[in-house]
Amino acid sequence: METLVPAFVAVLLAQIFDPPARLSAVLADRFGRRAGVTLGLAVAHVMGFALAAAGGAVLAPGMSSNARALLLGVALIAAGAGGFPRPRLADRLAGWRTGSVTTALLGIFILAFGDRSQFLALAIAAWGVAPALAAGGAAVAAIAVGAVAVVLGERAWCGWPRRPARLAVSALFLIAGAWVAVRALRLG
Repeated sequence: METLVPAFVAVLLAQIFDPPARLSAVLADRFGRRAGVTLGLAVAHVMGFALAAAGGAVLAPGMSSNARALLLGVALIAAGAGGFPRPRLADRLAGWRTGSVTTALLGIFILAFGDRSQFLALAIAAWGVAPALAAGGAAVAAIAVGAVAVVLGERAWCGWPRRPARLAVSALFLIAGAWVAVRALRLG
């Protein structure tokens, strides 16, 4: 639970405002096959977060506990800083002719690869004792957000006032990251 819940909460908060959820809504509207898009996004997120957690598991043994905590602080700060600019969806994948599952799987995997949610999952996996739980918590959160976006569609998903919430979540990530980093550096 030490890694499952933090990974779930952090990724849930980050994914609400990130492009993979919007791409999920776009693809659901385009294909009209919500189950296919959901399956594709689920596989993409499971693969991506498994890779992130594996990276954290590889890094962790060579790091001191303070270094692992500092990595987590840096990931939280990066997640906060990454949330201040308005996220844009660079490509709607309109030219892809591969079907709902394959387009969602490849498009979301490529879009999400190395994003702030995966960096958070890597850092939480390195910080905690169970990288598989970090991957699981992160994947479940990302899949849940993506599934809601699929059900709502692009218009409803993007129609609510996101800016104040996005800025509040970004500030929360920055404050938490600064607190963790200061403690890791033993400055406070």
